[in-house]
Amino acid sequence: MENIYMKFFKTHSDHELKRIKKTVKQILELQPEYAQLSDEQLKSKTEEFKQRLKEESLNDLLPEAYAAIREADKRVLGMEPFPVQIMGGIIMSQGRVAEMCTGEGKTLVCTLPAYLNALTGKGVHVVTVNDYLAKRDSDQMGQVYEWMGLSCGCITQDMEAPDRKVQYAKDITYITNNELGFDYLRDNMAVRKSQMVQRGLHFCIIDEVDSVLIDEARTPLIISGTKFCSKGKYLAFDRFAKMLERGETTELNKIDYISGEMGTDSGDYVADEKDNNLFLTEAGVAKIEEMFHIGNLSDPENLSIQHGMVNALRANALMHKDKDYVVRDDEVLLVDTFTGRIMPGRRFSDGLHQALEAKEGVSIRPENKTLATISFQNFFNKYERKCGMTGTGQTEEQEFRDIYGMDVIHIPTNRPIIRKDLNDSVYKTKAEKYAAIVKRVRKIHKKGQPILVGTETIEVSEILSEMLLKKGIAHNVLNAKNPEMEAAIVAKAGQFGAVTIATNMAGRGTDIKLDSRSKEAGGLYVIGTERSESRRVDNQLRGRSGRQGDPGVSKFFISLEDDLLRLFGSEKYISIFENLGIKDGMPIEHRMLSRSVEKAQKKVEENHFASRKSLLEYDQVNNDQREIIYRERLKVLNGEDIHSDILYMIDSIIDRKVIESYEGNEISAKLLNDNLLPIIPLPTIGDADTKEDDFVKSLHTSAKVLYQKKEALMEQAYPNEHMMREIERTLLLKTVDKYWQQQIDDMDQLRQGIHMVSYGQKDPKLEYRLQGFSMFNAMNDNIQEDTVQLLYQVAPVIHDN
Repeated sequence: MENIYMKFFKTHSDHELKRIKKTVKQILELQPEYAQLSDEQLKSKTEEFKQRLKEESLNDLLPEAYAAIREADKRVLGMEPFPVQIMGGIIMSQGRVAEMCTGEGKTLVCTLPAYLNALTGKGVHVVTVNDYLAKRDSDQMGQVYEWMGLSCGCITQDMEAPDRKVQYAKDITYITNNELGFDYLRDNMAVRKSQMVQRGLHFCIIDEVDSVLIDEARTPLIISGTKFCSKGKYLAFDRFAKMLERGETTELNKIDYISGEMGTDSGDYVADEKDNNLFLTEAGVAKIEEMFHIGNLSDPENLSIQHGMVNALRANALMHKDKDYVVRDDEVLLVDTFTGRIMPGRRFSDGLHQALEAKEGVSIRPENKTLATISFQNFFNKYERKCGMTGTGQTEEQEFRDIYGMDVIHIPTNRPIIRKDLNDSVYKTKAEKYAAIVKRVRKIHKKGQPILVGTETIEVSEILSEMLLKKGIAHNVLNAKNPEMEAAIVAKAGQFGAVTIATNMAGRGTDIKLDSRSKEAGGLYVIGTERSESRRVDNQLRGRSGRQGDPGVSKFFISLEDDLLRLFGSEKYISIFENLGIKDGMPIEHRMLSRSVEKAQKKVEENHFASRKSLLEYDQVNNDQREIIYRERLKVLNGEDIHSDILYMIDSIIDRKVIESYEGNEISAKLLNDNLLPIIPLPTIGDADTKEDDFVKSLHTSAKVLYQKKEALMEQAYPNEHMMREIERTLLLKTVDKYWQQQIDDMDQLRQGIHMVSYGQKDPKLEYRLQGFSMFNAMNDNIQEDTVQLLYQVAPVIHDN
C-alpha cells in the first residue's frame, strides 16, 4: 500500500527525470568508446557535429555531443560529470531550470549545454552574477571549449566596445546580466552598424538564475544622460529634511475601526520601513510650505519641491550608509543588496542619488535623464532559447513558469548531504546576539574548524571584526570595501583554523575548498548573523558548507531587533522572553519564533513578487513601443532602402495637416499654409485652390514632384553616390533617437505620477497604457514632420573647385 501511495504522489521533477533516463543511459554507454579515442580524434568530433547539424537537430546530436565534452572535461580538467550532472545538463538543453544543490558542480554542468548549442555557430551567452565569477569560470571552463576547437571569451565591466565585439564574436561568452543588458541597450543607441557589439540573442545559460531573473528583476536596466539642475536645491532639501520630526501612524483596533475612528499620524512625516514607503503628515506639509514660502505644496508648480523633500527624507530615514551604499573618494556608491558588491556606474534616478550626496556631504553630480531602459524580464524573454541553474529555485517556480515560460526540475545530489543545520538561536537584542556569535566563534576556533560568518551589511561585518580582534582571534573580512581581496580570502577560507567574516559576496557561486585537517575537524562551520528577507539567500549561505558530501555545520543567530523581525511584529515575542524569565544574554529556541521568521520571509517575498509583477506590467507598455523603434532603427543601420517609408511620411503629413485645417466643412487655406508649408515648402495655397476637385490628390503629387527635384539636384552634385538614400537614413535615425529619448523620459515622468488617477476611480495601469499609446502616436507624428522638413531643406555643398 505504501509503495502505491509513493508512486501516486511522485513530484513533477520525478516524472521529468524518469523521461530522460534513457538519454542519460545512452551517454554513459558511449563513455568506453570515447575514452578509446585519441586526443585528435576526440577534437575532430566538433567539426563532425557541425557538419551533421545541416541534416540533424541539436536533440539528435545531444547524446554524442555530451559524451564528447564529458570525456574532454575529464582529460583537460580532471573532472568527469557525474550521472546527476548529466541530468542537469539535459534539463537545461530543454530550456528549463535545473535546481542542483549548492556544491554539486553547476559550473562543470554548464559545459554540456554550452558545447552543444555552440555547435550552431550563433553564439552562447553564459550569464553569471558578477565579474569575478565570469572571469573565473571562463578561465577554467574555457580550457575545455578551446581544446575541443571552440572559442571562449569573457566580458567584464571595464572592457571597451571594440574588445566587447571581439568577445561576443566567440562561440561561448561569459558575462554578467548587467553588462549583457547594457550592451543590448547601447547597441540600440548606435548610429552605425559597426558600433554594435552583439550579434543576436540566441541561447543563454543563466547561472544562479533565481538571483538574475527574480531578485534583480525588481530594478530595470537604465542608461542615463545628464540634465542641468541647481546643486543648491538639493542642499536646501537636505537641510530642511533634517529639521523635520519623524513620526508614526497610530493603528486602530477593530472596535475603533468599526466605530468610525480615524487613525492619527504624529510628527512631520512617517517612514514605513516594512514597505519602504514614506509620506508627509499635515503638520509636515504645513512646515514645508512655511520653509519655502509657498501657499499650497500640492499645486502643480510646487510638485518639484514636494518631490525633492520626499527624496531628501527618504535618503535620511530609509537609506543607510554601509548597507545600501558606501562613501568612497567623494562619491556615493550603491551596494547590491543581493550580492553585497558595489555597483560601479550605477546611480539612483529622479534626484534620489543627489539627495544621498547632499546627505553625505560629497560632491553633487548632475541629475540623470533616462536615455534607454528595459526590465530584465523583457530582456531575457528576447532570447530564442534560455535555461538556467541554481541551488534554490523551487520556491519561485510559479514565477519562472508565468513570466519566463520555464519550469524548475530538482536534480538529486551525487552524494548525501551530511551537513548539520542547527536550530536558530534567538536573542532579545543585537548586542546579546553579537556577544553570543563571538563566544561561539572562540569555541569552534579552538579545535581548528574553519568558520564563515555571513553578514547582511558592511556595518555588521566591521562590528564583528572589531569584537574578534579584541578577543585576539585572527580573521579575514570580505565586503564591498575590499573586493580586490576576494579570490585570496576565499582561497584561504576552508583552511584549518581559518575565520572569515563576509557579506553576501561570499554567498552565491563561492566554492570554499576544505583541506584534510578541516574535514577531520568537522568541515566548514557557517554562522548567519541574521535571517535575510529571502529564504533562498539563507539557503545559499548554508550551502557554502557540506558540498559534495563534505561534513559541515550551519547555524543562524537572530535577535528581535533584526530588521526582519522588527518590521513584522517582534513586539509580541518580547513578552515570551519576559514571561519565561529568560535572563539577558540567554537564547531562546521556540517553534513559534521559527514559524514567525518563515512567515515574515514569505511576506517579504510576496511583496517583492508584487513589485516585480508591477514593474513588468508597466514595462510591457514601454516594450511594445521599444520593439517598434528598435526594429525601425535596425532597418536603417542595416542599410535598407527606406525611400518608400519617406514617401509614406509625406503622404501621412499631408493627410493629417488637411484634417487639422478644416473650419466647419471647408478647408481653410490660411490654416493649411500655416500647418503644412513650414514642413513641405509648396507654393502658397489660395482659397480657390482648396475648392478644386482632387485638391488633396494634387497636394500629394506636387509634394512628391518637389521631392524628386531635390533628389535630382543631389544626384547631379554627387553622381552615382546614392547620396539622397544615405541622407534619408541619417536624418531619420537622428530624428528617431531625439524623440525616442524624450519619449522614454516622458513615460518615466508619467509613471511617477500615474497613481494619482486612482483617486478618480481609474485603473493606473490602464491609464498608463492609454496615455502612453497617445504619447507614442504624437511622437511618431513629430518624427515624420521633423524628418520630412529636414529632407526638403537638404542642399548640395558647392566647392570653389
